[in-house]
Amino acid sequence: MKITICIGSSCHIKGARQVVEKFQELIAKYSLDDKVQLGGAFCMGQCQKGVCVTVDDEFFSVTPESVDEFFINNVLQKL
Repeated sequence: MKITICIGSSCHIKGARQVVEKFQELIAKYSLDDKVQLGGAFCMGQCQKGVCVTVDDEFFSVTPESVDEFFINNVLQKL
């Protein structure tokens, strides 16, 4: 599974760094280093939404507060 998080300026202001850090923690917590590839990208063209995240090319909008729920529903349940 490939997760890409936007680290462009708009998403950075909305908490991209915290989202990246939380994803890193959750991937380590569930020992998914061999199953989940975490990457970054500049501007995904959805700047009006929250922090832009794709999971295997499916687009989502995530906030630092919603990462845990998002991870359970959109990562763990799909592995």
